[in-house]
Amino acid sequence: MMTHPILRHPLLRCRSALAVALTAALLSPVAACSSADDSSRASAPASAKPTTLTVFAAASLTKSFDQIGKDFQKAHPGVTVRFSYEGSQTLVEQLSEGAPADVLATADTKNMDKATKASLVGTTTEFATNTLILITPPGNPARITGLDSSLTGRKLVICAPAVPCGNATKELAGKLGVTLAPVSEEEKVTDVRGKVESGQADAGIVYRTDAAASGKKVTAVAIEDADKVVNHYPIAATKSSKNADLARQFIAQVTSAQGQKVLADPGFSPAS
Repeated sequence: MMTHPILRHPLLRCRSALAVALTAALLSPVAACSSADDSSRASAPASAKPTTLTVFAAASLTKSFDQIGKDFQKAHPGVTVRFSYEGSQTLVEQLSEGAPADVLATADTKNMDKATKASLVGTTTEFATNTLILITPPGNPARITGLDSSLTGRKLVICAPAVPCGNATKELAGKLGVTLAPVSEEEKVTDVRGKVESGQADAGIVYRTDAAASGKKVTAVAIEDADKVVNHYPIAATKSSKNADLARQFIAQVTSAQGQKVLADPGFSPAS
């Protein structure tokens, strides 16, 4: 028996071809979208890896460094700058005990020299200077006129000798031939400010930048020949930093024209 091939009706062949064409037409946009999505994902920039930069800074730098930190974060997406503000000697002690930090900024060269000799920091850069001033509660009710007899019988608060502002106070008093009788010696210049602002003291000796930071909470009284003692502020990246490049970039921000402007606002003078 002879077998015959099955003959397809022309209409069936047309329907089959139409179905194939329709399927291809429907699939093409999907493939195109998939390709576009893949291309978009490939070209999209990767998110910056979150990083925390820890800065140990002298208490007198609080206002200025807070602003510099904000500016730095804007320029470095994904980076958070965390500050620890203390007396310079405390910061060096904490570093020597293993506290993690990327940058150290002190209010004197003496404490930075200690950090350098202990191999805690790398190359140092001076970025600002500061001098001392007297502050009183608003209106100067005790009538303080300077480092003179007007302080007799008054509640004077100063920084402890181990703190840069305390060491500067001691040195200035010696050069002026004045004997001070403080009722309290504080470990941070901001604590001196706090006692005067709260009315616990009639007067306090702080940096002129601290007087500016206190604003209307205090009245500033100039110290004659205060420029005989100038505090120099150095900054350096720590040798233990895990963010060495960022640390160097932060230091560059501090010493830049923008950073120097921020420091000048409360009264810091340029490095000498």
